[in-house]
Amino acid sequence: MSVAIGIDNVVKRYGNTTIIPGLSLDIKNGEFFTLLGPSGCGKTTLLRMIAGFNSIENGVISFDGNPINAIPANRRNIGMVFQNYAIFPHMTVRENIEYGLKLRKIPKDQIRGRVNEILALVRIGEYQDRLPERLSGGQQQRVALARAIVIHPSVLLMDEPLSNLDAKLRVEMRDVIRNVQRKVGITTVYVTHDQEEALVVSDRIAVMKQGVIQQVGKPQDIYARPTNGFVSTFIGHSNLFTAVVSGPRTVRFANGCSLEVPDLTSGSEGRNVVVAVRPEEFSVQEGAGITAKITGSTFLGKYVNYTLSFPDEVIVPGQPSIEYTQNLGNCEKLFETGQEISLRPNPLKINVLTEDMEQSLIRGVQKYV
Repeated sequence: MSVAIGIDNVVKRYGNTTIIPGLSLDIKNGEFFTLLGPSGCGKTTLLRMIAGFNSIENGVISFDGNPINAIPANRRNIGMVFQNYAIFPHMTVRENIEYGLKLRKIPKDQIRGRVNEILALVRIGEYQDRLPERLSGGQQQRVALARAIVIHPSVLLMDEPLSNLDAKLRVEMRDVIRNVQRKVGITTVYVTHDQEEALVVSDRIAVMKQGVIQQVGKPQDIYARPTNGFVSTFIGHSNLFTAVVSGPRTVRFANGCSLEVPDLTSGSEGRNVVVAVRPEEFSVQEGAGITAKITGSTFLGKYVNYTLSFPDEVIVPGQPSIEYTQNLGNCEKLFETGQEISLRPNPLKINVLTEDMEQSLIRGVQKYV
């Protein structure tokens, strides 16, 4: 039976090094919840704490309100899918999937029925008598997923399960995982550093940095309204511009271009700010935007992605690239490298951040606590 997971002020240390300084989180029963962040941010450490593989120095983890800190990993009724599949090479597909059921001493007739059901669900029935060496990476990952689910765990934990697959298989398998999770309805905690993967599969995402949660929300909300500069640049791409709040709900860029931002919080007049603009949030408006020079372009079928050069005083320094995405479905012409264009950000979509980029100044966007 699926459960809700409560994480209350948990701390993880290795010697004198604190990896997670005190993290709290509530994961709903039956939801697909993703821990997303760069390498070393603590997401896998937290997953292993839920699993019981890592100790907890402080705080409480609970299932449906019942603390599990003292319960060993093998008694937490958790299904686990690892990055390296961890399936037994000397066992067939069916034998791998049966293994956990046999350990639980499930009657033979029930084992057969449950294995048949899961083989059909993950669509590997035709490979049930093969050894893992005769399976592709995607097929092996389906076996690992089936083995984790067939025991009817309370929670399914997945640690970078697609990182060893090629790009095409990753797309295929993320759809398989999401569809299976929806059909089974099991509470799932998924770890990845791949932003696109997280946006596709998740009900909600927690974005982590250095053991601290920066933002929790639905994929579309985190992408549209990031809480700070880290989230804005880690989830997708954002171009960062220096600006000032020149009046009630008005920001003015260094070149004089002004935008009325309806969702800007009140009381910010006179503040220096950073404006984050997604590449798709520009429109070409001669004389009404910010002048940029095109330094390169990449044709991607449905759209063209341009790299841009702006005057130094307009942008935040140190950005790896500044980009504009042109949708080919409604454009009149393509632009050439070296050409100057005037780009106006969409005031309904941009995000305005404090000068240190630690907090959003858009109404309703709160820092996670």
